[in-house]
Amino acid sequence: MTYFSLGLRILLTLAFVGAGGAKLAGVEMMVATFDQIGFGQGFRYFTGAVELAGAALLWLPRRQVIGAAALGGTMVGAVLTHWFILGPPAVPAIVLGLLCATVLYIHRAQIPEVLGRTNTSPS
Repeated sequence: MTYFSLGLRILLTLAFVGAGGAKLAGVEMMVATFDQIGFGQGFRYFTGAVELAGAALLWLPRRQVIGAAALGGTMVGAVLTHWFILGPPAVPAIVLGLLCATVLYIHRAQIPEVLGRTNTSPS
C-alpha cells in the first residue's frame, strides 16, 4: 500500500502543482475560466494557493489526510462548477477527486490526530 500511496501522491502533486501554478501565473485560459465563473480573479488566486498548499501537505508526515481533503474539496467545487456554470465535462475533476478520496482512505488513521481526538481512556 505504501507504493500505491506514493504513486497517487506523485500523480496528484504533478496535477495540482501544474493547475495551481497556472492559476497563480495568470495563464489566459485560467483567467477566462474564472471570469466565466463570476467570482472574480481573487478566487482564482485563492484556488491556486489551495491547490499548491494541498499538494505540499501530501508530503508532510501525518498531514497527508489534510492535503487530500483540501484537494478533494476543491475537486467537489470544480465538479459542481462544471455542472452548473461552465458546461464542459467534469471528468478530469471527478477522477482527481476520486484519487484524492483514495489517498484520504489510505491515510485515514491520521484523522483522529488531525481532529485532536486521541483515545486516552484505558481499554
